[in-house]
Amino acid sequence: SLEPPSGDRNDGIRIGACFIAGAFLSAVAGWCGMYVATDANVRTTQAADKEGLAKALRVAFTGGAVMGFTVVGLGLLGLSIFYYLMTLGRTSGDISTEAQDAMNALAGFGFGASSIALFARVAGGIYTKAADVGADLVGKVEMDIPEDDPRNPAVIA
Repeated sequence: SLEPPSGDRNDGIRIGACFIAGAFLSAVAGWCGMYVATDANVRTTQAADKEGLAKALRVAFTGGAVMGFTVVGLGLLGLSIFYYLMTLGRTSGDISTEAQDAMNALAGFGFGASSIALFARVAGGIYTKAADVGADLVGKVEMDIPEDDPRNPAVIA
């Protein structure tokens, strides 16, 4: 039989909508995190230069905490909204069955968020490696600086 276990033929649409929402919120969290991390890196460098290591550590920790709270906040917001939406239109009359069906649809939310996080991590690693190779080549070719020499500012990154 081609009937889904819940008997509701809209389950695929519900799971797909959760997947897209999870992917979107994961991308938003990543974008916000990169924006805040870039700003925090500048502030951390300035704090280390002007006020010392203790102040720089506090600024860096605060910048990292923003990313953590953004991920958790968007995740909880998305799950809460989509749990409510996934329970709408269920006609079984049994609350535990409706909750189980909503949880099954919410698995798509987790898959969407995880897939974007995975692709962002892979792409970030590729970008970082390309930037590293480019910086090493510029240091060698244009400045006659050996690879991984501390005089090349790219070595710090």
